[in-house]
Amino acid sequence: MGTYELPRNVKGEGRILFIFSTKSFIYTIALGAIGLPFYFLFSALNIAIVGIVIVAIFALIGFMIGTFKMPELGKFEFAKKTGGENLDDIIKRAIKFKTKGKKIYVYKEEENNG
Repeated sequence: MGTYELPRNVKGEGRILFIFSTKSFIYTIALGAIGLPFYFLFSALNIAIVGIVIVAIFALIGFMIGTFKMPELGKFEFAKKTGGENLDDIIKRAIKFKTKGKKIYVYKEEENNG
């Protein structure tokens, strides 16, 4: 009888606190930091709980951007083209598209059938 190596699921080994990947943790911290001025503003007005909720919402949005992928929806044209891609990659590409004067360059490699 021979021995066989079983493939391991190594996807979760780079995780922080079981739910955060490194990328999602960075996005969560970054967007949570964007929400901090709201916390300080509302805590100065003695309604700090509202500021905490806003920071939590920003952090949740950051987690979603860093973790989730665009679903493949057949009804919407943009979802057909971007289905299965990470949300942060789609956002980065949209920002580049807007800043480059709405031009996109596609380089196509030619196949040699010879």
